[in-house]
Amino acid sequence: MVHETRSRTHATEEGKTAPKKQKEEHKEQEGGQERPSKNKKPVEPEAETKTKKHKGGESELDGKDNATKEYTDFCKAIREHLSAEDMRKILEANGQDASGSEDAVVSSCEDMMFYGPLEKCPICGGQLECKGWKYKCTGQNSEWASCIFSSNSPPRKSAPIKVPEDVSNDFLNKWLKQQEGKGYPKRDVDEEAHIFSGMMVALSGRMSRSHAYFKEQILNHGGQVKIPCFGVTCVVASPAERDKGGSGGFAEALERGTPVVSENWIVDSIQKKEAQPLAAYDIVSDVVPEGRGLPLDKLDPSEEAIETLAAELKLAGKRSVHKDSKLDKDGGCIFEKDGIIYNCACSICDLGSETNQLCIMQLIMLPEEHLHLFYKKGPIGHDQMAEERVEDFGIHVNDAIMEFARLFKEVTGNDFEPWEREKKFEKKSMKMYPLDMDVGFDVRHGGAALRQLGAAAAHCKLDPAISFLLKQLCGQEIYRYALTEMAQDLPDLPIGMLTDVHLKRGEEVLLEWIRDAEPAPESRLAADAFWIEISNKWFTLFPTTRPYIMRGFEQIADNVASGFETIRDINDASHLIGDAFASTLDDPLSECYKKLGCSINSVPEDSEDYKMIVKYLEKTYEPVKVDDVVYGVSVDRIYAVESSAFPSYSEIKKLPNKVLLWCGTRSSNLLRHLHRGFLPAVCHLPVPGYMFGRAIVCSDAAAEAARYGYTAVDRPEGYLVLAVASLGEEIKEITGTPGAEDVKSLEEKKPGVKGVGRKTTDESEHFTWRDGVKVPCGKLVPSGNEDGPLEYNEFALYDPKQVSIQFLVGVRYEEQNMEVVPDE
Repeated sequence: MVHETRSRTHATEEGKTAPKKQKEEHKEQEGGQERPSKNKKPVEPEAETKTKKHKGGESELDGKDNATKEYTDFCKAIREHLSAEDMRKILEANGQDASGSEDAVVSSCEDMMFYGPLEKCPICGGQLECKGWKYKCTGQNSEWASCIFSSNSPPRKSAPIKVPEDVSNDFLNKWLKQQEGKGYPKRDVDEEAHIFSGMMVALSGRMSRSHAYFKEQILNHGGQVKIPCFGVTCVVASPAERDKGGSGGFAEALERGTPVVSENWIVDSIQKKEAQPLAAYDIVSDVVPEGRGLPLDKLDPSEEAIETLAAELKLAGKRSVHKDSKLDKDGGCIFEKDGIIYNCACSICDLGSETNQLCIMQLIMLPEEHLHLFYKKGPIGHDQMAEERVEDFGIHVNDAIMEFARLFKEVTGNDFEPWEREKKFEKKSMKMYPLDMDVGFDVRHGGAALRQLGAAAAHCKLDPAISFLLKQLCGQEIYRYALTEMAQDLPDLPIGMLTDVHLKRGEEVLLEWIRDAEPAPESRLAADAFWIEISNKWFTLFPTTRPYIMRGFEQIADNVASGFETIRDINDASHLIGDAFASTLDDPLSECYKKLGCSINSVPEDSEDYKMIVKYLEKTYEPVKVDDVVYGVSVDRIYAVESSAFPSYSEIKKLPNKVLLWCGTRSSNLLRHLHRGFLPAVCHLPVPGYMFGRAIVCSDAAAEAARYGYTAVDRPEGYLVLAVASLGEEIKEITGTPGAEDVKSLEEKKPGVKGVGRKTTDESEHFTWRDGVKVPCGKLVPSGNEDGPLEYNEFALYDPKQVSIQFLVGVRYEEQNMEVVPDE
């Protein structure tokens, strides 16, 4: 439910009555007629309007009207002389799709005979079909994507219509003879004029814009507007109507079961040039508790974030009972037999058909040995539209197992046991892909909730400064926020508890994507199909409430590569933390600190190291700008770090050409860095951050690291990392973007690489810290590389043994250019 996050504005109904003159004008508009006004001069016959251009004594508009009338007359005649079965035979004889309902067959046959047989889809070779006022392909590009081809002017065959002998009659013979030597007429479809064709829409209550505005939009796009709600297709209302129970029209619609949708249904339908599904814009749930809820992807992103941040995780891992089953409260547990855990979560994303669904299947055993099957399937983010059931199989274990296996086969097209035992899965068709969940707890369940953090810190035996850090790294908040920012915070799916097998599959898909994107198709249709297919793959493996078509390397870097690394690191945090706040643990923060295997100590503010780091930050930082707000940064606290996961300081100080450098990271990734050390970037992309391939990337500018460490306006705290890096005997400088072959050579030779930014630190201010470690602490000045792809210097290290984390710098981002404006 979303009561708390939506507008509380009280709405009033308007537009119930209209003056007589307005009603007459309305009738004239609906009837498509124009009457001369008494107050207007008649238009001269010779005058040409913008909508009528005379040519050969007949206007274009009249020509269209004549063609439409001719087609209408033809359809009426052919229905009198041919049965639906006859039409199926004619379609088959001309290589057209003859399946479907009688209505679909009649419509297809009429279109084919008058305008010509349709060619196959130019993208996938599938069958084209007229749906509404557009021709769409019903085929598939691959097992990951349905075809997206659609057109108002599809390719057609020029050959004459073939009619089977057993269908032939006098009417057809006469008509075919009349068509000899003639070409097929072109079907002229005004797509936008038919968006709401055949729909009767009612407007209710006060809306964001006037009723007249929305009425005009509906009329201009083929629909009709009706004031009483009886017999309408849907009622359009403002979300504010929900809070007061709605106006009279709103209440009448609820009583009759008429769909009530938001204004965005009109706006989105016009924008997408197609009437959108009414269910996706349903707003009834706020006044009918058992009604269909508003889907997450139709909420404002900020409202969606509030919804999901506060939502309880329903499925936490492989042995977790789904909360919607209600059987967890009765002591239910996931059924296991012969090493197989009967719990599966699947998903599918197909942007071409606007499909984004999940499916959960579980066998749950209750204490009294009663076995239940829980099944849930429906749109991601639209819980109330999901099919959901719990079946009681009692003691009939084999029957329950057979039904579970049947459902898995139906949903995925594969057998369950080979998948569960050996991870053998073949994607044969547009069916769901199973997410391989690991045993354990997603950190959004196992980490500390906000109310637990204070009690956990109070009982912690660690130094207060250290417990403060552990409280952040072991809590749910930073991980929830990270997944929320990526719209992958689904309560139904444990994105933070995936197996290494699933993560490896995601990495393989990403690398395939990058390889295939190099020679991406140039034609628009082929390119659209390519980008949709690889987007489908990604959002099927890593589901989101807001899938979209990703194009270009920058989006792959910012959303896919970076997102994958974040999900990977959150999974590591989930395994490390476990169910840290179970009742059996007295001091969960200390327990987590032991498992971390890392020594963390607070650096005193009066120490030389603390002063050096503050100076280094201030010298090499430039404010971060978000929209119109500029953010500075200040140091909150500093920690010295040492771990067996990366080289110790005593080891790194023996290496040549050592430099103290900044590394930026999300707070959600930090626990993994401390636990396992830095990992190289997951791939090579020709954009900053990934342009040096599988390398650990640092910078001499705190401004660069701050971009990655920045969290959000409402969460100003973050962490920057300072690491000692050995650049080797000789460092290679690069001023441009290296190509794929250059990067491959760099990865093999493992040199230290410096990407020269447009800004660099003033070398005259650099100094040596200790044991020959250089600190490039100097104000940022132009480097002379004005056309370089990097704003600041980046240093790429290909061997993790060349990098040792030394300090965590807790920072706070502060608004610098905000003014307090007094109330007038």
